[in-house]
Amino acid sequence: MWEEKIEQVTQKRLRHLEGGGSARIERQHQNGKLTAWERLEYLLDADSFVELNGCMETDTSASSFGKSAAYPGDGVLTGWGLISGRKVCVAAEDFTVIGGTLGVTHARKIAALQDLALQMQVPILFLNDSGGARIEEGINALSGYGEIFSRHVKASGIIPQICAILGPCSGGACYSPALCDFIFCVRNISKMFITGPAVVESVLGSRPTLEELGGAEMHSSKSGVVHALFNDEISCLKGIRTLLSYLPSNNRELPPENNAVLSPRRPGPSFPQLVPDNVRKAYDMHPVIDRIMDPVPFFEIQKHFAKNAIVGFAYLNGRVTGVIANQPLETGGSLDCDASDKIARFVRFCDCFHIQLLTLVDVPAFLPGKEQEQKGIIRHGAKILYAYSEAQVPKITVILRKAYGGAYIAMNSKTMSADFVYAWPIAEIAVMGAEGAVGILYKKELARSNHPVEDFDRLKNEYEKNFLNPDIAEKKGFVDQVILPEETRDTLIRAFDFLECKNRPDAASFGTRRHGNIPL
Repeated sequence: MWEEKIEQVTQKRLRHLEGGGSARIERQHQNGKLTAWERLEYLLDADSFVELNGCMETDTSASSFGKSAAYPGDGVLTGWGLISGRKVCVAAEDFTVIGGTLGVTHARKIAALQDLALQMQVPILFLNDSGGARIEEGINALSGYGEIFSRHVKASGIIPQICAILGPCSGGACYSPALCDFIFCVRNISKMFITGPAVVESVLGSRPTLEELGGAEMHSSKSGVVHALFNDEISCLKGIRTLLSYLPSNNRELPPENNAVLSPRRPGPSFPQLVPDNVRKAYDMHPVIDRIMDPVPFFEIQKHFAKNAIVGFAYLNGRVTGVIANQPLETGGSLDCDASDKIARFVRFCDCFHIQLLTLVDVPAFLPGKEQEQKGIIRHGAKILYAYSEAQVPKITVILRKAYGGAYIAMNSKTMSADFVYAWPIAEIAVMGAEGAVGILYKKELARSNHPVEDFDRLKNEYEKNFLNPDIAEKKGFVDQVILPEETRDTLIRAFDFLECKNRPDAASFGTRRHGNIPL
């Protein structure tokens, strides 16, 4: 009896481990994809995965088209494991089993895992590779998505939720990743779209390619759906591990510290060499960030989307810091609709999980023009104002060069509840730049002048001296201190050290969700 029962359990486990069978596994490999089991091996610490509900079978009674085949696991692996010794929950869809489609059992397994992750207060990770809702299960499958979506929202702002798209993800299935905090994709493998090419062609008369409609490159650079793009699956899975190293397990914890990366200063060019004093000259903000922060690679979020703004995670004196910066290489660093959404959601995520914020400002304006106004720059720009004002974490701003008009206010100015605002000596803080201001203020005088060029230059110099000098903002309290560039790192370390107590609420409120991380 014992031998028979043991053999039954062993055979059932083997069937589950085989997924859809050797032929389908081989096809998965031929398509350049790993299997669900292989992905877990690269994602998690060795031998740490513990499966949950591994042998739950397909609910054949849910089919609307007669009896369907039953598979152990129903096309998704769910369970928990370790990443760098920290507990996580993970759901990995198995494309070799019924195309990874979501049926009743599949959905129940994911929903149960979401409940467990929230109860245990650990991050939850999703490895999506699915043909979408299982057609033969009809409304039964669709209702499963609703169960999953509602749990995403319930967990938002309490535990980190990260999704990797490692195959197709279409129709309603797209909204599970969209409700996560971060979406990772792989070039030439990840596909996300609400409506497939054939349906688009039947409605609009033209047939886009899969890449045009929902490829990883498109979502990374144009739609902004994707937060990180990788060349292969292994790099993507390692990227998830890296991202988690910056995040607490839940909103009851502070972010992890990394004292191993402490360094007084990175070698390299000085700040005056990196940042031209001529406001009309562009430069790359990335080397500036690298010079200020600890010598660990900057983990940039949405690197290929809204390039005029930079957001990402870094360490400052061993503390995780959310960095927001303008990028003068792109539209002069001005803020548009996409950059506004990008910054606002990143600020809100950091606020959910007690991650201090550093804002580096070199911004000429909200991007002007008919296109931006029609896209709703007022509405999108207001998201930055709301996010910064709402955020309770330590917030420090450094004005490197220009800070003009409403964009200056939006980039975490003193009146937007920044804890400290510092400025470099070359900073220009005003309603607008000198050239534009002089052109408006002295338009009639210059029109009557016999020497308009000389008079314009004189008035421009006077305006710069009287209105753009950071000493004026310092005297009025809008800048706490004008600092020398080489003092930036030490000044920030001391300021964030002082603000540390702000990030440690009393026991009664700590762990209370400040707000969710709604997609913006």
